[in-house]
Amino acid sequence: MGRVSLRVAAALVLAGLTAHGANAQGDYPNRVVKIVNPYVAGSTTDILARGLAAGLSSRLGQQFIIENKPGAGGALGTASVARGDADGYTLLFAPALVLSVYPQARKDTGYEPAALVPVCQTFTNAMALAVAPESPIKNVADLVAAAKQKPGALNYGHQGVLTIPHLAMEEFLQTAQIDIKDIPFRGEPLVLTDLIGGRIDVASIVLGSASGQNIRVIGVFAETRHPAFPSVPTVKEQGFDVSPASFGGLMAPAATPAPVVSRLAGACAGAAKDEAYATTAKRAAQPDDYYGDAAAFSQRLKRDVERKAAVLTRVKTQP
Repeated sequence: MGRVSLRVAAALVLAGLTAHGANAQGDYPNRVVKIVNPYVAGSTTDILARGLAAGLSSRLGQQFIIENKPGAGGALGTASVARGDADGYTLLFAPALVLSVYPQARKDTGYEPAALVPVCQTFTNAMALAVAPESPIKNVADLVAAAKQKPGALNYGHQGVLTIPHLAMEEFLQTAQIDIKDIPFRGEPLVLTDLIGGRIDVASIVLGSASGQNIRVIGVFAETRHPAFPSVPTVKEQGFDVSPASFGGLMAPAATPAPVVSRLAGACAGAAKDEAYATTAKRAAQPDDYYGDAAAFSQRLKRDVERKAAVLTRVKTQP
């Protein structure tokens, strides 16, 4: 075979491979897609992830399944996606903190903030302080008074070290100049179980987790009162200017082909606004503006990385 024929043959092979790659992306998805939720089943993110997966399945014609992979406050599951195949068949549903907090605060994550790209934002959560219904602590002033009366005697539970509930409480403790011992749990359902059982004095939780629970919310970390809990004053109203929030949604490995990310983003826009997901979001105490497209999600994430860098200077992190 002459040189010209070899060049022609090589060009045909390359064209065939390119066409195959384009077709593979064009018919995406053609098999089951896994969405990793890096928290335990029954958590707020788990409930929302399952609601979104149903909408994505109906729009893209393939099954989207949820795999719970908790550990290290969400970093374990996040790392598994960040290091996985960037083909659109393994995605992440998680709060922004897995990118804005962990890579900056810990040396063991094994990934950087740029390892994942936002597909769409589908939730934004306020944090809250809660006590058991029979607790003598009725409001934030009572909590501060009790903590000052017996420094270090009270304890609080949260869903994991360096999660937003943990950081929110630590920021509050510094602002209020009080000492309350923290007890990390492996997920928020366990926090609520011990709070209701009287084994911890107070809990810093995602507000949505309080819905339907036999607990008393004494303050919300937000700028304004939450429509799902209109009678509960914000922590700011009660004299302490602390209002961190958590937001997040669907993400993909950074090297995922742009056409695949675009197709996912388009489906996500519809799925996040479906009546089924909107109802789930409302039950999880989501505000009306929980959705954001990839561009808005990216910008908010960028700002969050910068802000968390400042917060982390005030919180003891892992060596």
